[in-house]
Amino acid sequence: MTQLPADMAFIRAEGAGEPDVLTLARGPLPEPKEGEVLVEVAAAGVNRPDVMQRKGMYPAPPGAPETLGLEIAGRVVALGAGVENLKVGDAVCALIAGGGYAEYAVAHASNCLSVPKGLTMVEAASLPETFMTVWSNVFDRAGLKSGQSFLVHGGTSGIGVTAIQLAAARGATVYATAGGPEKAAFCETLGAKRGIDYRAEDFQAVLKEETGGKGVNVILDMVGGEYTAKNLKSLAADGFLVQIAFMQGPKVSIDLTPIMLKRLNLTGSTLRARPVAQKAAIAEALTREVWPLIEAGKIKPVVHATFPLARAADAHRLMEESTHMGKIILTTDTAA
Repeated sequence: MTQLPADMAFIRAEGAGEPDVLTLARGPLPEPKEGEVLVEVAAAGVNRPDVMQRKGMYPAPPGAPETLGLEIAGRVVALGAGVENLKVGDAVCALIAGGGYAEYAVAHASNCLSVPKGLTMVEAASLPETFMTVWSNVFDRAGLKSGQSFLVHGGTSGIGVTAIQLAAARGATVYATAGGPEKAAFCETLGAKRGIDYRAEDFQAVLKEETGGKGVNVILDMVGGEYTAKNLKSLAADGFLVQIAFMQGPKVSIDLTPIMLKRLNLTGSTLRARPVAQKAAIAEALTREVWPLIEAGKIKPVVHATFPLARAADAHRLMEESTHMGKIILTTDTAA
């Protein structure tokens, strides 16, 4: 780790609370262990789990850095023992278990992906968390195929803009809910056949009309609560409801009848705490199946706003306002 600075800037959370608990601090650089690399961070994605962790509702898993940040883009500046697939100077984006809100961060080499050709570091930083989440849940777990139909809730969120584009690019008919007519229309520009304004429309009724009463094959949901029963009624026979968050709370009361009559599948997952090897398998699938679509321009990163690292609190405020359409990114001095 020669020729590297003795310390770095990072964002510290001064206890759990509102965005103001996020302050700029300085501390030593992390050191890569066996199988890991040290990345000079150019940009880091801001995600809902970061907000939950800041509030004290989503603690870091054992062994993970307490610093926020689950995805980064930058250049490799040091290698841990045994790393052979990367070299110093490589441009990468990576899924990490924490520590992304910093000038330097450690990533497991197997969870790093090359920066797709033609993308900036800011754009690359918007990819790992959402693309790995969508791929593992919608395609691995639910098996969405070309010719099937798909609904994603929160269509203008980071997960939403990824899910719409990826499902459409792979031949699915896509529907998306969003808050307001402008957001619903934006979903359609990304590839959704129909953006549904949940403030003015009942998505269950819209889907019934759109699908001739058959329902959709796969639903990706981050809301939970009262959406759950309506999701089950909106699924086609043998359909999948995939739960990846629960903004309305984790506990629901449902009627089991639709599950039995339509042979429905309820599943879900989290990504952060999964073993490194599982994340590596997802990264390999993205490299093979998705990166060519990005490099061909069939899928494009959607970045709503960028903030310098020191303004992480402002980035979190924007996230919580839910007015954004696409990803929110933090940048360091090396982002250009």
